[in-house]
Formats: sequence, structure tokens, C-alpha cells
Amino acid sequence: MARHAGVLCLLLTVAMAESEAEAVSTYIVHVAPAHAPRSRARTLSTAYVSFLRRLLPAGISRPAPRLLYSYAHAATGFAALLTASQAAHLASEHSVLAVVPDAMLQLHTTLTPTFLGLSNSSGLLPASNGATDVVVGVIDTGVYPKDRASFAADPSLPPPPKTFRGRCVSTPAFNASAYCNNKLVGAKFFNLGYESAAAAQGLAISETESISPLDTNGHGTHTSSTAAGSAVTAAAFFDYAKGRDVGMAPGARIAAYKACWVRGRASSDILMAFDEAIKDGVNVISVSLGAVGTAPPFYADTTAVGAFSAVRKGIVVSASAGNAGPGEFTAVNVAPWILTVGASTVNRQFPGNVVLGNGETFTGTTLYAGTPLGPSKLPLVYGGDVGSSVCEAGKLSTSKVAGKIVVCDPGVNGRAAKGEAVRSAGGAGAILVSSKVYGEQAITSANILPATAVSFAAGDKIKRYIRTTASPVATIVFLGTVVGRTPSSPRMAAFSSRGPNFIAPEILKPDVTAPGVDILAAWTGENSPSELDTDTRRVKFNIISGTSMSCPHVSGIVALLRQAHPDWSPAVIKSALMTTAYNVDNAGDTIKDLATGVESTPFVRGAGHVDPNSALDPGLVYDAGTDDYVSFLCALGYTAKQIAVLTRDGSVTDCSTRPGTVGDFNYPAFSVVFSSGDEVTQRRIVRNVGSNVVATYTATVSSPAGVSVTVEPSTLQFSATQQAARYAITFTPDQGSVSDKYTFGSIMWSDGKHRVTSPIAISWTVASQAAAM
Repeated sequence: MARHAGVLCLLLTVAMAESEAEAVSTYIVHVAPAHAPRSRARTLSTAYVSFLRRLLPAGISRPAPRLLYSYAHAATGFAALLTASQAAHLASEHSVLAVVPDAMLQLHTTLTPTFLGLSNSSGLLPASNGATDVVVGVIDTGVYPKDRASFAADPSLPPPPKTFRGRCVSTPAFNASAYCNNKLVGAKFFNLGYESAAAAQGLAISETESISPLDTNGHGTHTSSTAAGSAVTAAAFFDYAKGRDVGMAPGARIAAYKACWVRGRASSDILMAFDEAIKDGVNVISVSLGAVGTAPPFYADTTAVGAFSAVRKGIVVSASAGNAGPGEFTAVNVAPWILTVGASTVNRQFPGNVVLGNGETFTGTTLYAGTPLGPSKLPLVYGGDVGSSVCEAGKLSTSKVAGKIVVCDPGVNGRAAKGEAVRSAGGAGAILVSSKVYGEQAITSANILPATAVSFAAGDKIKRYIRTTASPVATIVFLGTVVGRTPSSPRMAAFSSRGPNFIAPEILKPDVTAPGVDILAAWTGENSPSELDTDTRRVKFNIISGTSMSCPHVSGIVALLRQAHPDWSPAVIKSALMTTAYNVDNAGDTIKDLATGVESTPFVRGAGHVDPNSALDPGLVYDAGTDDYVSFLCALGYTAKQIAVLTRDGSVTDCSTRPGTVGDFNYPAFSVVFSSGDEVTQRRIVRNVGSNVVATYTATVSSPAGVSVTVEPSTLQFSATQQAARYAITFTPDQGSVSDKYTFGSIMWSDGKHRVTSPIAISWTVASQAAAM
């Protein structure tokens, strides 16, 4: 009896082990095009079942895999229930490109609310009630509310705030009574400057322009919905980025001010938009535009001028840093009263991989949504060998391009236009090489033919393969949407404009970074996703990149903070975002720069990546008002007339009564320029806004290379009667060698609960480096 019991126990143990081994999970299997079934959609699933039976050996064929989906457009492959051993075996097959475990993801927007930690259950979002009492004014290309749920009336919202006095302007193309509601509360347009400039050049206004608030471009619709769009449950760009789309401040109202047009934007129109927005009583102004080239003097910068008046009224102005990176001194909108935003990535990609005839594979990025390439590899040519290295329209030889994949160099025309030129010449696909200065980054685009963008280094290797191979062939494998921890995120976009500040190097710019790469948001029905005239596709959502996309993310977060803390000034809100920003990626390393592949610096990422929930309770803040800004302008050496452009005061500013340096401006960051071997001292005032009225903060300094940093006092005491404290920080060049042009560090104040962190940036001139030796 005991013997039989032992056998039974053994059998049970074996059965349990088999049961555990047979556990199945869902995997997405990406199949190499050359090995993918050629079946039509109706029989593709059957073909993939046969594919599985053929590849899986008898020993691991049980339990039988269960096919869930077959992919034929956004990806080539299938999803199936597999055991871990089955998945591992498939991954080892040369006909399989990748086997990715399925992830149970929460329905979310362009991914960014979840990526930013915004939740309905805790933190900033519930604390602000979604910013229902806040109006975000967006100065851009207008808004397209027709059949766009992002701008639909929301019955859950209370009436718009009575402090908002704006309205929607009706035109034949824009029916205000039909389009405006308790979400879209304002819509105006400003075109006189634009039309005058066009007339002066003998240009007629395009018939495709809508002289109305209607957005015929898409940019303004995208930025508006990113900042404060209503929730849309099933958003996507074709099959890409499927999920729930919602703005950063879902309860906030939107007022659109159209001042940007097809051929450009006039400063006069933009300034009028600022004027109208201030008059209307918006609470936040989002400006995803700026000067061309280096930043102009503040008094000659329309955005800086308009923003100065807005900030005086308590309106926070969030603006994009620009897309002129990765060169230094490229950031615009650098006035200290503006919240300047850089662009970084999220943990989502849209891979389109190039597979060469020799087996080499290069990761690319694409939003191609049509029929993928066939299973066979196609002839591969370089644009420079068939008429145009950059694939210009009309210059490619049809006899040399027909049926082939063409490699296109960067420059001259846009990425989508290169693909259009290849298609017009009869090409089957395109590989779009990124600019060398963009380093590891390739820019995603809504391609109209099978195409993908690759890095400059990858492009070089592909072109080398073409030169050294008698009959080069390749294919492009479309992997759809991939969300994961690799590569690390966030990473700074190569195109994101950088510091130092061209006008006032003692003011660190940009201020913060936020998601700005491959962002899904609402789109106009008047323009194609590729923005090509020949592209007849129309979509409700589009995926684009730029600091134009990161700016409205911060604008929406500002709206949440504005309602959560209605007594905070624009400077305090900026301070809260800067001193609570984080500087490490999801791998625990310093946020990397795609342009260089190494750690980014504060001149690239500013104080760091915005952390909305931490900004709700920053502990200490650096405040500033009109008087501080005027003293700052005096320290810059501006004349009374130049300052008056900004202040619009009747009285003349007497700068002789305002001693101080630019570096003494009460900013939440430190930027020091050593033009000699002399030490530099900068002074700050902080105010305790933390939950603990009685608090003691102690400073911890990470000194930049080549600099000795002293903080006096190093401990700050706060109480009910002592809510503010002053300190001075002195930077002394060491007597050692400094080979770098810039060195960086930080100062952090902590009471054990809050960590109030400010970056330190040191700029070394040749004279100062010599003096420090």
C-alpha cells in the first residue's frame, strides 16, 4: 500500500510539473517577410497555423498554440498563446525576427499621462479636479473641432469660469454655435500682418487657407488637444499607438488663437493674439513657436514682449525651446518670465527594421500604414546612383528605381516628400537616412509608401553594403507599436534646441523637458498626416514630434497646478516644476542625449524632466515679480526705452537705483560664466510652501569639475513668522586644469521630506581656463 502511495505521489508530482511547464501566455511573433505567408487576409490565419506546426518540434508542440491575431499592415506576423519553451524555440528560428511577450497595458493617451505619473486616484490630477476652472489659450494654427471628440462638449464639466471673457468668432468656414461649447470656449484668428506681408511680396493668399479660426494645418489642433483635450476612448493613427487619448488637463477649457498660417506667421499677428488672450482672461498661454535663428533681444522678441504682459497678469506662458538642436545657443524663448520646454522621448516606439541580403538588420522608425512589402527581398539602390542622393522629385531615374528600395540622404526636402519622389519614380520602398548631427535619432514620419527612417550611422553601413555587393537586396519589416523599457527613456531629442542662453547666459535654458517625440493627438480634417498635397488620407489623430509637442504637455500640467494652487505666481509654478524635475531614466542612469549617445547636460534637458505629482508639493520655491524682472533687464544693460517696450509703464526706469547682477535674478537654477579667474557669487531667496510650516533645510552640493562651491548659510530655518530665507552661493575656480568648455553640478536643499534641486552650469572661456591652471 505504501509502495502504491509512493507511485501515486510521484505521478502527481510529474503531472504538476507538466502542468506548470504547459502554462501559456500571449506572445507577438514578428515574422521575417521572406518567410511570411503570401496568403490573403482571409486565409492568413490558417497559413500562420501551418507555419507554427511546421516550426515547432514534436517535443514542445503541446499544448497546441492558439492563434489570436494575424498582422498584415502595421506588422508582419501574429499573436498566439504559446508556452515559454515554444516562444523560445520560435525566437531561435531564422524566419522569426522577434518574439515579444504581450504586456497588459492600461488604456491611456499618447501614453504621456501614464508616463508622467498622472492618475485619477492620487496626486496632481485629483488635487486640481482636472483644472476645470482654468482656460488654456493656445496661440497656433487654430483648431479643428469638426467631428473631433477631443473638443466635444463634456456634460460632466461645470460651466466655464466667469473670469473668462472670450468668445468664438463665426465665419462661413467656422460655425461658432456648432463648434464651441463648454470645452472649446474661445476661437479667434489674426491674419492682417500675414496678409500684408504676403501682398508686399506679390503673393496671393492660398485658396486652401481658411481665414477663420479653423485649423487647416493640424499643428494647432494637435497642441490644443495635447494640453487640454477631452478623453477619447479609442484613439490611434491607423493601427499605431492605440489607446485612450486625453489631454494633460482634461477638465481645462481651450481658447484657440490662430496667428500662424500656411506661409508663415507675422509678429504683429502673434502679438495681437497675446493681446486678445490677456484681455479674454486666459490662465495659461501655450506658445509652440519662436524666433528663427538665435534668440533676439527681449525687447525685439514678440513672444517675450507678449509674455511679459501676460505674466504680470498672473498668466503662465509656456513656450517651446525650438527644434534647431543639437547645436549650442539654439534655444529661443529664453526670457526668464517664460517657461521654456525641451523635448524628450517616451517608452514607446514604432520600429520599421531594414533587413539586408547579408542578414544585417538595422532598427528604423516608421508610421507606414499600408500594405507591407512582400516576402522576397527587393533590389536596393542608393539615391545618389539613380539621379538624386536626397531623392528630389523628378530627379530619380524611373528605369533605375522601378520596383526597388531607394536609400535617401537627408536635406533639401522633407522625409515624406522623399518617399513621394521614390513612389512617383516607381520605387517600391525607401530608407530615409537621418542627419549626422542627430546621432542615434531618426525621425518618424507618416510615410506614403513602405519606408523607414534610420540613423546616419546605419545609413552609412547600408550604403557600404550597396557599394560592396554585386546585387544588393533588402526588405523593411514593420513591427507596429512597441512599448517597453528598452531603449531607456526618457532620452533627449537630438532636434531639441539647447543652451547656453544666447541673450542672458546666467539664466539657464531650457527650463525643463517633457514628452515631445512621436506624440499622438488630434488632427485636422483639412490636411493629410504627411502634409503632402498628393496624400489624400485624412485622419482624426496624428503622430508628430517637436518641442511644439512637449510645450503643450507642460501647459496642461501648469493648468493643473494653477487650479491646485491658485495663489502661486507664474514664477512659483515654474520653480515647482524645475526643482522637482528628475534627471535619471528608467534604467537609473542620467538622461541620455540622442545626439551624442551619452549623458545629456542641463543645457539640453534644463532642470530635468517634469514630474507633475512632485511639483504639487515642492517644499521651497523661488519667486519673482515685475520688479525683479525690471532689475534683471537693468542688469543686462537695457536702456529705459528698451525696458519700457516690455513694461509699458509711463514712468521711466532708473537703472542707477537698481544695483545687482544678472546672476542675482531669483531663478531656480545657476548658470555661471567665468571670464577670468575671479570667483562669482549669486544670491537667492526661497519661500517655504511645504506642508510643514516649521522646517529646517540643509544644502548638499555636487560641485562642477574645476569649481569650489560654498553655500552661506548652509542651513535654512523656517517658521510661521519666517517663511522666506536668503542664501548666497559662491563659485571659485580651482587651481587645476579644466579642459571642458562646460562643467555641471547641482545644489539640493532637503528637510528630509522634500528635495529642492537646482542645476549648476559653468561656462569656461579661454581666459578663465588659463587663469584656473
